[in-house]
Amino acid sequence: MPKIIYTVDQSKPMRDQEIPGHNRWHPDIPVVEMVRPGDEFRVECREWTDAQIGNNDSANDVRDVDLTRAHMLSGPIGVEGAEPGDLLVVDIMDLGPVPQQMGDAPGQGWGYTGIFAKANGGGFLTDYFPDAYKAIWDFHGMVAMSRHLPGVRFTGITHPGLFGTAPSAELLATWNRREQALIDTDPDRVPPLGLPPLTDNALCGTATGEAMERIASEGARTVPARENGGNHDIKNFTRGARVFYPVHVNDAKLSGGDLHFSQGDGEITFCGAIEMGGFIDFHVDLIKGGMEKYGVTTNPIFMPGNVEPRYSEFLSFIGISVDHDTDTNYYLDATVAYRRACLNAVEYLKRWGYTGEQAYLLLGSAPIEGRVSGIVDIPNACCSLYLPTAIFDFDVRPTSEGPVREDRGQCAVTS
Repeated sequence: MPKIIYTVDQSKPMRDQEIPGHNRWHPDIPVVEMVRPGDEFRVECREWTDAQIGNNDSANDVRDVDLTRAHMLSGPIGVEGAEPGDLLVVDIMDLGPVPQQMGDAPGQGWGYTGIFAKANGGGFLTDYFPDAYKAIWDFHGMVAMSRHLPGVRFTGITHPGLFGTAPSAELLATWNRREQALIDTDPDRVPPLGLPPLTDNALCGTATGEAMERIASEGARTVPARENGGNHDIKNFTRGARVFYPVHVNDAKLSGGDLHFSQGDGEITFCGAIEMGGFIDFHVDLIKGGMEKYGVTTNPIFMPGNVEPRYSEFLSFIGISVDHDTDTNYYLDATVAYRRACLNAVEYLKRWGYTGEQAYLLLGSAPIEGRVSGIVDIPNACCSLYLPTAIFDFDVRPTSEGPVREDRGQCAVTS
């Protein structure tokens, strides 16, 4: 087993760990451990909300979750010799839930998928599902099953939702400036267009005093992906993946967390993956001057991992850039098209007895494939959603006999 260089006690909040992590991006967050190019090491991670969600049958915790605490990141890990302009090569050797533990924290034998309330984060279909819901998943080796979604079991593609390098002071200022400009176009929007720096519940690693205050007031929230990597939520970013991160500061300062047991393309419920704490094993190396050599000037590039479940038969749902609720055509809008593909899949699954909320949770957590199928045929973009048929314990394919509707219960709801 690789050397553990960052440990987490899953019974304690991140703030109370022996070495606390952080939940903002900032160049001045101190390094917690140094490694060398060629090293292999293990990082333990806390679930992204700091275990605010419980293994129960109520979604009140999802409704009331405090997003100012997210994400709980382990690190930063410094890499000797890393300088701005280099590429940090990160190999994912292994990852998974908390090893050999059962307990109250996500990752200790279980995880969850949440539909976030429109007033608190929202999701891709938040106008159709504005309230909070939840499904609990039990882990059986590589397989996930849920009492809140009967009739479904699937093999997960474990992956980190979020890893990245620290931004430079200049890049951080750019993020804050441009995101505030976006927010200013509609400052009262619900959910908001972006999340500016916020001192409330800012966790700044081992920084103290004036440095801590500066990080809290300037640090970027971790919700979106940015030039440093960050919250990509790519399900194929799994064992065997290799990521080439731009380096913006000395030592690179690699941090991350937000581990997922499984996820569908798009993580459409906002908390659409099966969320968990756990561990991740890395190997790191450097390509000196790699940003200029390979033209990687804005965002990382990566080579997908080669481990994923072998599903070979799918039901594919199509969406085009037409809002059928208002009969409005949009010009080559892939977001509208993928939303319609998701809604078409939800309506189909409802015919078999699932509630709309259950179907929405399933599409966020199961290993569905989302594709941009056509973005040139004016005026309609076309997106598709591939749903594996083998994840159901009944035949979900259409036949002349019609769907067999059964009582499939309900996910966890709010009270």
